[in-house]
Amino acid sequence: MTTMTDTSNAARFREFKMPDVGEGLTEAEILKWYVQPGDTVTDGQVVCEVETAKAAVELPIPFDGVVHELRFPEGTTVDVGQVIIAVDVVPGSGDAAPAAVPAPAAEPAAEPEREAPKGRQPVLVGYGVAETSTKRRARKGTGAAVPAAAAAIQGELNGHGSVAVQESRPLAKPPVRKLAKDLGIDLATVVPTGEGGIITRADVHAAATPVPAQAEALVEAEATVSSAPEAPAPVVAGVRETRVPVKGVRKAIAQAMVDSAFTAPHVTEFVTVDVTRTMKLVAELKEDKDMAGVRVNPLLIIAKALLVAIRRNPDVNSAWDEANQEIVRKHYVNLGIAAATPRGLIVPNIKDAHDKTLPELAAALGELVSTAREGRTSPAAMAGGTVTITNVGVFGVDTGTPILNPGESAILAVGAIKLQPWVHKGKVKPRQVTTLALSFDHRLVDGELGSKVLADVAAILEQPKRLITWA
Repeated sequence: MTTMTDTSNAARFREFKMPDVGEGLTEAEILKWYVQPGDTVTDGQVVCEVETAKAAVELPIPFDGVVHELRFPEGTTVDVGQVIIAVDVVPGSGDAAPAAVPAPAAEPAAEPEREAPKGRQPVLVGYGVAETSTKRRARKGTGAAVPAAAAAIQGELNGHGSVAVQESRPLAKPPVRKLAKDLGIDLATVVPTGEGGIITRADVHAAATPVPAQAEALVEAEATVSSAPEAPAPVVAGVRETRVPVKGVRKAIAQAMVDSAFTAPHVTEFVTVDVTRTMKLVAELKEDKDMAGVRVNPLLIIAKALLVAIRRNPDVNSAWDEANQEIVRKHYVNLGIAAATPRGLIVPNIKDAHDKTLPELAAALGELVSTAREGRTSPAAMAGGTVTITNVGVFGVDTGTPILNPGESAILAVGAIKLQPWVHKGKVKPRQVTTLALSFDHRLVDGELGSKVLADVAAILEQPKRLITWA
């Protein structure tokens, strides 16, 4: 009799595990639940948002049913393979009441051990049930309440109908809610223009228009992605130190930088160059009808200059294969752009940048900037980079010694472009000047090769017509 009951429950309730959302990541933090016990869910509906070491990702559920239990509250770091939600796929067949959402822990604590599930159960990407306990930390200012409205909207988008929601809650899709949060906009104050009273991205941006967008100005000026930082935690009087848990993107950045700095022997070279003609070209391109609708700035020309330099010195575009003791020459360029975001440093890249025309490259840069600024950069967009550009100039910095993105051979740092006295045609004149710094892996790139690449980039920025003659 017991066996039959257990079998019946197993058939009735399906469990959804934390999937490996990309590149073998082992854990993720649950940022937000979009459903709660008792809500109806449909195949493909987004049920929660999680943050991995790479990016924030929304997770869709792969079956229909009614939410029975949320295993972890918001703010919990969960290992890949652990069950995060249970769904009643045969609702109405019994009297089992929906389980309550676990309350957030007041301080870090271990999740009680659960019996490992027998057999394999379907997840989105991977398996790998871990038996280790999970780490918990309560999210400040958030409870266990979850937005049922988002689930209703997602249900409509999936064509499965909506769920009854409280009319007092503003209707908005999860990405729009996240955008509003990042911009500090209360959705209750936004006037919706979407069908059915749904708040759109345009509505959120319109509500944010009166507020000076410093991050937007930085992006327009020089194009390194920089979003407004999250408000720091309040400082309690008398407390001399504050400890912040290392996790998520910050944890990944730290590990990647240590691995890179102590694995690849770095060499950094510098050159100061007159970019006055490049700045004039940027101004002319902004008026060119062929460049209409795309963002034109100095970073676009710098990116194109680096691509031409790589074409002239292809051996710089390589990778070190430690396992096979081989140097991998890459015949494509996935150009990374280092981006500062509220969650930390990310390096999305433009796939096959070497094949793109100037308008195509400008469009790709614009899309990369907007996607990163809105926190929508996917793990796939950050994988497979070959060389990177980091624009420290947007912060008024002259130059730096950048650390290589792991697996890449070179990174170019671009300093602030400033009006400085410069000898031009035998006379001292005010000219637009910047400093470039190229760091490279000395296992792959000798000093001569690295110097040639940096010199070529500088020569193109000094005489942009070389984009034609050298290309």
